Amino acid sequence: MKKFKTLLFALFLAFLTNGCLIIHSVQYEVSPTDASKGIAILTVEDIRSDAINSSELDEDKKNLFDYIYKSDEFVEQMKEEGKKIKSRELIVDEGKLNGIIIFDYDDIQLVEGIIYEEPFYYLTLSPEDSVISTNGELIKSDMHKRIIWDNSIKVLKFKMFSDKVEGQNLLGMAQYYKPE
Repeated sequence: MKKFKTLLFALFLAFLTNGCLIIHSVQYEVSPTDASKGIAILTVEDIRSDAINSSELDEDKKNLFDYIYKSDEFVEQMKEEGKKIKSRELIVDEGKLNGIIIFDYDDIQLVEGIIYEEPFYYLTLSPEDSVISTNGELIKSDMHKRIIWDNSIKVLKFKMFSDKVEGQNLLGMAQYYKPE
């Protein structure tokens, strides 16, 4: 995966990457209610597994479906990190499994390191990070990439490429998802 700071939830990504789960892209919609507090919507697209045996696949399914998607333990862990989860959802769209997590935050820096310095919000990324889209201004240098939003923008949006999934030997997780 690209090295974007902690782009996603630190724990969420830890389970995705350490648990052999791969995602194509991640999108944030961050709605500040004041300089530090607000609500964020995190969307991960095309969740897959790089498991090479049934044991690894079972572990990936357990991490995704039982822990991240259903457990109170995950919600409590995120709460301790300053992210109060309001909802979690998995959606199959065109044969691909996507996830949406909505959470409140009390410190915007907990949302992937976004900083507010009046009158701007900004997010600093490494030069290798691939920004697919944003409603902010993307500034590139040899040292970093930075997305800047004027504080008149009500919803800060950015979408990042995470990992190549097409043409890889990966298992789509949609086939294992059983909606309740």
